[in-house]
Amino acid sequence: MSSLKADFNELIERIRRGRELSHASFEPIFYLVFHPSKMLEVKRETTAWIAKLSNEGWDVHLFSISDTIAEIFKKDKLYKFWIKGDQKAPQDWNKTNKSLANALGKGELQLKLEEKLESASHKKNAIVLVTDLEALHPYMRIGSIEGQLQGKFEVPTVFLYPGIRTGKTQLKFLGFYPEDGNYRSVHVGG
Repeated sequence: MSSLKADFNELIERIRRGRELSHASFEPIFYLVFHPSKMLEVKRETTAWIAKLSNEGWDVHLFSISDTIAEIFKKDKLYKFWIKGDQKAPQDWNKTNKSLANALGKGELQLKLEEKLESASHKKNAIVLVTDLEALHPYMRIGSIEGQLQGKFEVPTVFLYPGIRTGKTQLKFLGFYPEDGNYRSVHVGG
C-alpha cells in the first residue's frame, strides 16, 4: 500500500501534466483515494498539502463538504425540529436521517460547489480542494454531485475521497458502499 505522501505527490504530478483525453471526460477532476482508516491522517496532512500547493504557485480554494452541509442544515426551516427530535430520541436517527437527506437532495450542496468552481475559474492557477466527503454519509455520494456538474470543472478539482479503489474507475465510498464506476475522474491512491 502506498503512502499518503507518495499518493499526494503523484496527484500533483498528474495535475501538472493535465488530464489525458479519454472516453470518459476531459475535465480536470482528480480523486485522492485513501483507506477510510486514514481519514484523521488526511485531515492532519491537508494543511501541509495546501501549503505545498501554494508554494508551487497554485491558488488553493478549499471547499469543505462538512462545513457546507452544516450551513445548509442550520438554514433549513426544519433545523429546530431535528434538534428537538434528537433530544427526545437520540438513538433513533432513521426518521431524522431521511429528513436530512431530503434537505440535501434539494441541490443546495451541489449549487454551493458549483459557485466555488465558478469563482475559482476566474483566478490564475486556481485549484479547488474538496474535503470532508465522509460527511455525505448516509445522505448521498459525491459521484451524483460530480455527474450533475458535468461541464462546470474548468480548474483542477481534487476530491479527498475516503474509500477503496476496486478498479481504474470503480470506488467503494467509505469502504462499505457498493462499487460505483460512474466517476469521470482520475483516481490516485486507494
